[in-house]
Amino acid sequence: MQVLYSPKPRFRLGQLAAHVVVALIALVVIGGATRVMEAGLACPDWPLCYGSFLPGRQMNLQVFLEWFHRLDAFFVGIVLITQFVLSLYWAKLLPKWLPWTYGFLTLLVSFQGFLGALTVLQLLPSLVVVAHLAVAFALVAIMSGVTQKLLSPGKLILPNWLRSLGFVSLLSVIAQSLLGSRVATSWAAHRCLNFGDSCNLLLLHRTSALPVSLLVISFVIISFTQRDVFINQWPYLVMITFLIISQIFLGVFSIKLGLSEPGLIIGHQLVACLLVAVISALNFKGRDIDESSKSFFITESTLETCHG
Repeated sequence: MQVLYSPKPRFRLGQLAAHVVVALIALVVIGGATRVMEAGLACPDWPLCYGSFLPGRQMNLQVFLEWFHRLDAFFVGIVLITQFVLSLYWAKLLPKWLPWTYGFLTLLVSFQGFLGALTVLQLLPSLVVVAHLAVAFALVAIMSGVTQKLLSPGKLILPNWLRSLGFVSLLSVIAQSLLGSRVATSWAAHRCLNFGDSCNLLLLHRTSALPVSLLVISFVIISFTQRDVFINQWPYLVMITFLIISQIFLGVFSIKLGLSEPGLIIGHQLVACLLVAVISALNFKGRDIDESSKSFFITESTLETCHG
């Protein structure tokens, strides 16, 4: 008996998953730009825009942002469904957890589409918008982890206790970002800065930024002290450090300028999304396997040796 195991499907899905992560990050950023430019209702109907797939004479910057946001979401949904189908087709050549994970992601992106429709049809309710962003962050985190598990399938580099700290850091970044979304979608920051009203929510977001930042920085510092982690994962650690410092400056300057610079606010959401993706990738990245081990045969003699 001879069984051939080939990781080609795994690496192909991993490469496709990496593209999906980029598309998801773009989706979050475009969604943030849509909100900042007050374009969330630029297309008053759903799923079409002014009754057509590509609006013509109604097209302007706001309509384009909302239309492109939906287009990107449609692309992500189609690719995730395709990956789910491929994971079922190649099930015997892939880890058992993968089809289940893609099945869950397919359900999650379908729910995300429902929330997107509800956001438009219910005229941008704050809690629905926050839930919409929460699902987006979940998709980014899971897809980033799946990408690493597919492309670097070796033994995980981070020890379990450090991965636990990484997961706590990841959840804290997501929670802080969702709190910021709640501040933005309820217009709490504008009301506080302009009228001195609803300042409690903004104060909570600003106050909680410090412990979240310290937690992430502590995770990075402790990771640097682990020799194996430092040698193999230093680019991720440097990137997280750069992102968390950038996030602090973007948040401070956005408030100092009275939220008058859309680029800073959009950048704030972009960095948050990148932090989610990189921390998740760091937690799930394994050791690279040698080219010689990318395919191997299991023969009768091998089985006899294994069974004694």
